[in-house]
Amino acid sequence: MRFILVDHILDTDLRELHRGPESVEVEPQVLDLLIYLIQNRDRVVTKDDLIASVWRGRSASDTTLTSRIYAARRAIGDNGRDQKLIRTIARKGLRFTGEVRTQADQAPHAIDSPPDAAGKLSQPAPPLPDRPAIAVLPFSNMSGDPEQDYFSDGISEDIIAALSKLRWFFVIARNSSFVYKGRAVHLKQVGKDLGVGYVLEGSVRKSGGRVRITAQLNDVANGSHVWAERYDRDVADIFAVQDEITEAIVAAIEPQLYAAENFRARRKPPGNLDAWDLVMRGLSYYWRVTQQDHAIAQDLLQKAIGIDPNNGQALGVLGASYTFGAHMGWVELKDIVPIAESTALAAIRADSEDAWAHFALGAVYLITRRFDDSLAEFELALRLNPNFSQVQNYYAAALGFCGRWQEGVEAARRAIRLSPRDPFLALYYGSACMAQYIGRNYDEALQMARTAVRLRSDYAAAHRVLTAAAGMTASLEIATAALQELRRAQPSVSLAWVRDHVPIQHAADLEHYLEGLRRAGLD
Repeated sequence: MRFILVDHILDTDLRELHRGPESVEVEPQVLDLLIYLIQNRDRVVTKDDLIASVWRGRSASDTTLTSRIYAARRAIGDNGRDQKLIRTIARKGLRFTGEVRTQADQAPHAIDSPPDAAGKLSQPAPPLPDRPAIAVLPFSNMSGDPEQDYFSDGISEDIIAALSKLRWFFVIARNSSFVYKGRAVHLKQVGKDLGVGYVLEGSVRKSGGRVRITAQLNDVANGSHVWAERYDRDVADIFAVQDEITEAIVAAIEPQLYAAENFRARRKPPGNLDAWDLVMRGLSYYWRVTQQDHAIAQDLLQKAIGIDPNNGQALGVLGASYTFGAHMGWVELKDIVPIAESTALAAIRADSEDAWAHFALGAVYLITRRFDDSLAEFELALRLNPNFSQVQNYYAAALGFCGRWQEGVEAARRAIRLSPRDPFLALYYGSACMAQYIGRNYDEALQMARTAVRLRSDYAAAHRVLTAAAGMTASLEIATAALQELRRAQPSVSLAWVRDHVPIQHAADLEHYLEGLRRAGLD
C-alpha cells in the first residue's frame, strides 16, 4: 500500500518514505509510528494504542514517545508548533489530520512530482535571477525537545530578514524556504525548486545553559561547501543570543558570497564578462587591502561602469576604494577627494538604497571634516545594512574623531564582533585605539594599537596612535622604538602632516594627540 500525502509518498510494502524523487531517511520505529497513525487517521490514537502496536507491549517512557513523535512530524515536514499533519489532542492522544490518498497499483517512482499544498502538480523550476540567489533552510532543532523549535526557526527567520537587507542578493522568502522544514532533501533539488545558486543550512543544539549553532553555506551547482562555522554561546538571554548569532552569520556569509561569485566570474572568458562579473572581480581585489590590489579593483570597477554607467554597486565600491587610498596614505588627499566625492554622489543617484553608496559618501565627508554629514551617511548605511562591518568601523572612527570616544569604542567592538576574521581587522583595532586615546585611556590605546600593527605592520595610523600613547605613558625607550616603527611605515610623517590630514574635530583633542607624538620625539 502507498499513502500519498501532501508532498510525500509512504510505501508500506517497501517501508520507504519519499518526497518527490528523494528518499527520506526514517528510523524503523518512527516509520512504524507514522504508518500506524495514517492507518488509523479516522480516530484519536492513545498512548496505550501506540505502546501496544508500535512497541509491541513493551514499556516506553514519555521522553521516548515524545522524541519519536517529533521525528515522525519532522520526516513529513510537520512540527510541534504548527501540527498541520499530526495533531496532539490534549489528554487524549494523537490524530493524523493531513490529506491522504491511497494507491495500490503504481510504483512510487512512476509519480514524477507530488502535488503541492493546493493539490496542483509541481511547477517548473524558476530561472536563476540576475544576482546571487540564496535560500535559508530552517535550522534543525537537535535538542530533542520539540518545544525548542521556536528558537531554531527564529534563527532561520532572522537570517532571512537580515540577508534580505543586502540588496545585491536575491533571498528566497521565509514561506518558500520553510516548505523544507523537517525533510531530508538534496540541496540540488532545493536549488532547482527555488531557483537559487546557494543554500544555507544549519542546526541548533541547546543543553543546559549553553547553545551550539552550526551553519554551512553550500554552492548548489557543484555541491561544495563555501563556508562553515560553529558558534557556542551562553543562553542567559536567549533572544540576545539569537540576534548576535544572526549578525555573525550574515556578516560572515556576505563576503563569502562575493568570493564565490568572483570564482564563477573567473571561469568566464574575458570577452564574456558583464558588469556584475567585473564588480565581483573588483571586490575580490578590494578585500585584499593593498595599494596594488586596490589599483586593480579600481580598473575593474571602471570597466563595469563603462558597460553600465548607472551601476550603483560599481560606483559605490569604486568611491569607497578611492577614499580608502587616501585614508591609507597611498594618494594625496587633495587629488582624490573631488573624484571620490563625485563617484559617491553618482552611486547615490544610481541607487539611493545601497549601503555602499552611503558608506563611500560618508568616508569622503569624514576625510574632509564634514563631521555631521559623515555621521549621518554612516548611520543611513547601517540602517540599510546593519551587518556591514566596514561601515561600523568607519562610524567608530568618526565618533572618535568627533570626541564621542565611548560610542566610538563600542562601534569598533561591534565591527570586530561582526567580522572577527576580516581582512580589514587591523583598521577596526585602529579605530578602537584612536577612540581610547581621545578618551585618555592610554593603556587600552597601547593594547589596541599593538594588536593593529601586529595584524598589519604597514598600518601607519595605528603606529601613530601607538607612538602618541607611548609618548604619554611609557618609557623613553618604548616611545623611541614606536617612533622608529612609525617612520618606517610613514617616512614623511610630521606634526604638520598630522595637523593637516588627521580629521580630529575639536582643537583640544587634536592638540592632545600632537602632544603625545611630540613627547615621543616627532617634530
